[in-house]
Amino acid sequence: MDTKTVTLSEAAAKRIAAIIAAEDGKKALRVAVEGGGCSGFSYKFDLAEDPEDDDVVITRGDAKVLIDEISLVYMAGSEIDFVDNLLGQSFQIQNPNAVASCGCGTSFSI
Repeated sequence: MDTKTVTLSEAAAKRIAAIIAAEDGKKALRVAVEGGGCSGFSYKFDLAEDPEDDDVVITRGDAKVLIDEISLVYMAGSEIDFVDNLLGQSFQIQNPNAVASCGCGTSFSI
């Protein structure tokens, strides 16, 4: 599978690198798609030490993101971004496959 299907914005890469550097023993941000959420699917973010056997590793600078192959199917063509605005700070995924999403920003449907 082409790992170029998911990209990291510069802002996301900088934030991920900072988070990993501050967390002892953690080497990557894991992003997964799970069933549930307001619109059918939701994104889950965790810190991880090492990749699993079925993970695709995406890097930009010092940032490393792990996505399992099943989640990658739902995220193909997406960009992971980090937004810091008046509403707060959060990772956001711009997913061209999502036909609907909800106000929480972490739930979508295909």
